Amino acid sequence: MRYLNRIRSSRRLEVETHRNLEVIWLLRQLRPDFKTIADFRRDNRGAFRAVFRQFVRLCRELDLYGRELIAVDGTRIKAVNNRDRNFTRAKLKRQLQRIDERLDRYLDQMNEADADDAGGSAVAVPDLQDKITSLRKRKETVEAHRQTLDDTGEAQLSLTDPDSRSMHSVTRVGVGYNVQIAVDTKHNLIAEQQVHSKVQDLGLLAETATAAQDNLAACEIDVVADRGYYKIEDIEACEAAGITPYVPKPDRSTARNSGHFPKSEFQYDADTDTFRCPAGERLAPRHRESVGKSRTGTYVVNYVNRAACRGCGLRERCTNTYRTVTRFENESTLERMAERLAARPEVTHRCRKSVEHPFGSIKPWMGQGAFLTRRIGNVRGEFSLTALAYNMRRAINLVGIPALIAVAAR
Repeated sequence: MRYLNRIRSSRRLEVETHRNLEVIWLLRQLRPDFKTIADFRRDNRGAFRAVFRQFVRLCRELDLYGRELIAVDGTRIKAVNNRDRNFTRAKLKRQLQRIDERLDRYLDQMNEADADDAGGSAVAVPDLQDKITSLRKRKETVEAHRQTLDDTGEAQLSLTDPDSRSMHSVTRVGVGYNVQIAVDTKHNLIAEQQVHSKVQDLGLLAETATAAQDNLAACEIDVVADRGYYKIEDIEACEAAGITPYVPKPDRSTARNSGHFPKSEFQYDADTDTFRCPAGERLAPRHRESVGKSRTGTYVVNYVNRAACRGCGLRERCTNTYRTVTRFENESTLERMAERLAARPEVTHRCRKSVEHPFGSIKPWMGQGAFLTRRIGNVRGEFSLTALAYNMRRAINLVGIPALIAVAAR
C-alpha cells in the first residue's frame, strides 16, 4: 500500500500509522515505530519476491499475460552510496598520483624555506607540515583501499553500500544497481524482476528470460531485447530452454572503425568452411581458440590466407599485414536469429514500447529514483515491492478490485 502511494520511507510510514485512517484500519490501530517497520522489511526481504511471483500467478489466472512474447531490458537505479565513496583501480591510481605530486611540491617548498636564512618562505606557508601530514594519512587510506581490491579480487570498492557499483557515466546514476525486468507485451505487466551489481546487461538475458518463462508456466515463448544483450552463450541457453530470442547484432567492428573492410564484406561458405574476401580469395581455417574470461567452452576459429594478402591490390583497405576473420564454431545460432529478425523487424519496436512503460511508471510515478536500503539482498526485497505495486496498479486498472479479490479467494 505504501508503494502505491509513493510512501517508501519507514519514517513516513510511521507517520501514516498515526494520521491515515486507511492505514490505521488496516493495522488494527497498531502503531509500530520506524525501526520496527525497517526490521520487518529486512527480515522478510526474501518473502517479498515470493509474493511478487504469487501475484504473477494470480494475474495469469485472470489471463492478463499473453505468454507469447516478453521484452527484457534493464535500468540503473542509484544506491545509498556517494560517488566519492566508490573506488576503482584506475581512480585509486589517479588519486595516488595527485597525492604524490602535491607531496613533492610541498616538500620542495619546505626545502626552499629551510634554505632561506631570512625565513620568508616559512612565514608564507606556515602550515606546510600539517598539509604534508594530512596527505600522508590520505595516501595510507588510498593504499589500504587498493590492497582491499587486491585481496578481494573485485573491480570496485564501495564503502557505504559494499554491493553497489559505479555505473556508466551515460546513465547519470553514479553508483547504483542494474535492475532487470521481463515484461509481457500483452498488457505490459512485469513477469520477472531481478537486481544485479553487474554494470553491463551482457550475460543477463538467459537468466532473466528463463525465470520469466517459469513464472508464466510457458513451455515456449519469444523474448526480445536490445543490442546490449547480444551474447552467443545467452542465445544458445535461451534456445535450449524453449525460448526464441530476438536480439539485434551490435556494430562492434574494429575494422570498420579503422577504415578497413568489416567482417560483413567476407562471405562464409558452409560447404567448404571458408570465407570469400572482397578480392575473391578464399580464407581457410587455421587456428581454434577458447574465448571469454571463464573459458566456458565457447570457441572461435580464425580464417586466414597469408599468401593471398601479400600481393593483394585491396590490402590497404583490408589490413596492415594479413587479414584474419574469426567465426564462432556455433555461429549458426546467431545466423538463425538474424533470419528471424529479418522476418519480424517490428519486434524490436515492441520491446521498447513494452519495457519503457514499467520504467516510465516506476521512476516518476512511484518515486523509485533511488534505493533506500543497503546491500543487494535488501535492495532486491525493496524492488520486489516496487514491481509488485506496479503490477497491482496495472491489474486494478485492467480488471478491477472485485475480480482480483474473487481470484485470490479461490
